[in-house]
Amino acid sequence: MLELIKMGGFVMWPLLLCSVVAVGIIAERLVALRRSRVAPPAAAAAAREWVARGEISAEQLKRLEDGSPLGQVLAVGLINRRHSRAVVREAIEDAGRHAAAELDRYLDALGTIAAIAPFLGLLGTVLGMIHMFSGLGQAGVANPALLATGIAQALTTTATGLGIAIPSLIFYRYLRTRVNSLLVDIEREAVRLVEILKGEREAH
Repeated sequence: MLELIKMGGFVMWPLLLCSVVAVGIIAERLVALRRSRVAPPAAAAAAREWVARGEISAEQLKRLEDGSPLGQVLAVGLINRRHSRAVVREAIEDAGRHAAAELDRYLDALGTIAAIAPFLGLLGTVLGMIHMFSGLGQAGVANPALLATGIAQALTTTATGLGIAIPSLIFYRYLRTRVNSLLVDIEREAVRLVEILKGEREAH
């Protein structure tokens, strides 16, 4: 690994940093965006059951709010249940925006890494070519070692940049799709709760 970094030049260090950050973000988001953690069916079922029974305590709301992003949105709806439909919807939408921001956390950074990694690789390629041709101008074409070093630097940084960008982009798209799917689930359960609270739908 050190030999590879040495071969690619100083551009390899920001590329290495990008790879470490990307792996960290991907691992953290894969854990954080599990459906059972973001929108557990038990949270929505519990909220509907409490409404049906007419028994909603502060302790129950606190437990629901702390359990998941879906729970946070539903808890806001239950807290404002005695207000008008418009007020309840506005409160839920505001909570939903905060939940969406939480789910989107770090994804922009991952997308940025996917975008800049090829350019860093290209920068290494250009620097390698400059180094090679500069050396050839001084030593002449009779120095194949210098030529090989410049080409190796160019190819190493290009391959590394692409090797980081491709999986980063794949996971960025995958995680973005997962976030959108989870937000749809949260919105569906929130709308259902509003309809139940306002007597437009049965709780079960």
